[in-house]
Amino acid sequence: MSMINYASREINCKLVYYGPGLGGKTTNLEHVFGKVNPAARGKLISPATETERTLFFDFLPVDLGTVRGFKTRFHLYTVPGQVYYNASRKLILKGVDGVVFVADSQLERMEANIESMQNLYDNMAEYGYDLTKMPFVIQYNKRDLPNAAPVRDLQAGLNPGWEVTELSRQRVAPDPSHAGENLVEQLGTGEWVEHAPYFEAVAVTGDGVFETLRAVSKLVLKSLA
Repeated sequence: MSMINYASREINCKLVYYGPGLGGKTTNLEHVFGKVNPAARGKLISPATETERTLFFDFLPVDLGTVRGFKTRFHLYTVPGQVYYNASRKLILKGVDGVVFVADSQLERMEANIESMQNLYDNMAEYGYDLTKMPFVIQYNKRDLPNAAPVRDLQAGLNPGWEVTELSRQRVAPDPSHAGENLVEQLGTGEWVEHAPYFEAVAVTGDGVFETLRAVSKLVLKSLA
């Protein structure tokens, strides 16, 4: 989790972009890197391979203000998409403060999305992390493609919701980003469920990239406060 450096009065937080191969994780970070003030960012490390553009991770510290007088520094990572790099995926998740799952909206990639989401939950559980109780945002990327699945289908497959057992949280919580939708709601069966915030994106043009980053960053800062 977040590391506090009292000497430099910095809180270092780790964000990990997770998802299937070639879904747009690296593209997200490259766009952020290109738009952030050079004085506020570190070096972008992007090792490339013949099979995928990202083998290990991208590293990008971004200054995002202060929390109780401490400067907050975010470190952004991506994980390799292929299943056979799972050891690297798990290593990168260690100490994570917030997660962005980048889903590929293409219809034929649904199975890969679901497999990667399950892998995320499994790897988090191995560290004792509960993804439903930490900053977690989903991005549906490649919304500009003609074969993009409807958002409702992506939601059903990747973000159906988890049960809310705390009585104090069993109340409707509207989704501020989507009119008429709720982050917490009661099903017809009487069960209360919570959904992760989601955003539509076209990472190659930057659409939705900063909205996604801003949302997960705010959740991390809220958890720190």
